[in-house]
Amino acid sequence: MGKQKELLVIIPAYNEEENIPGVLQQLKQQRINDFADILVIDDASRDATGDIAKKEPCILVRNICRLGYGNALRLGYQYAKREGYRYVIQMDADGQHDVCNIPVIYRRLLEKDMQGRCPDLVLASRFMEGSSEFPVGILKKIAYGWFRFLVRVISGEKIADPTTGLQGLGRKAFCYYSDPGHFDDRYPDANMIIQMLLLKFQVAQIPAVMHARASGQSMHKGLSAFWYMCRMFFDIPAIVFRIKVLKIDTKAGLKDVDQTEV
Repeated sequence: MGKQKELLVIIPAYNEEENIPGVLQQLKQQRINDFADILVIDDASRDATGDIAKKEPCILVRNICRLGYGNALRLGYQYAKREGYRYVIQMDADGQHDVCNIPVIYRRLLEKDMQGRCPDLVLASRFMEGSSEFPVGILKKIAYGWFRFLVRVISGEKIADPTTGLQGLGRKAFCYYSDPGHFDDRYPDANMIIQMLLLKFQVAQIPAVMHARASGQSMHKGLSAFWYMCRMFFDIPAIVFRIKVLKIDTKAGLKDVDQTEV
């Protein structure tokens, strides 16, 4: 793998043998390995996902039992924390997240605001000016609108794409996520964005290039979509109660990195 970079790209994958070859090929073609290490987390796939990744220039972790999307990401955060990475970019293995977004997210993670702060969390949005066209069905449009409303009411912030899985994280953010109880083990989505905004982490947004899934099945299909909405229904109020009423970790985003890692 050569000398470790400061950026780690995390790709959780479950039964993505049809899609992950294209993602890994894009990473090579756009020379992402020149400035980032690639970590593929094969979440106990029943197909050849892990075998395909094993042949590519990446770090491969293969779970014996399926942990779920959130836990797979958290495993990546723990790896990044342990190995001393400064930045993480997470992307899906299904081909929806174009690799061309990675350098753009990385640059935004390094960009300081008027107060000299870099973002802790960069959200790559499908729904900003400058984003690529992305087809969305009526039910999903309603769901996205509802989550935007919740984020705005609870945090006071306008988030264009509160369910985006394409994100960049600074060390403070992924170290916080890596600790028990700080990250949803199944469906980390708008609930986690609300949490980070309430905890005063610095959140930025950029337009992104994304594509519709070409093959395979989304984790938000059928009964999974029902459980996802149930999870959000209970988890978001629990987060608000924990932070606003119990006052737990209320200023975690204002601490320096060393304090967050304790």
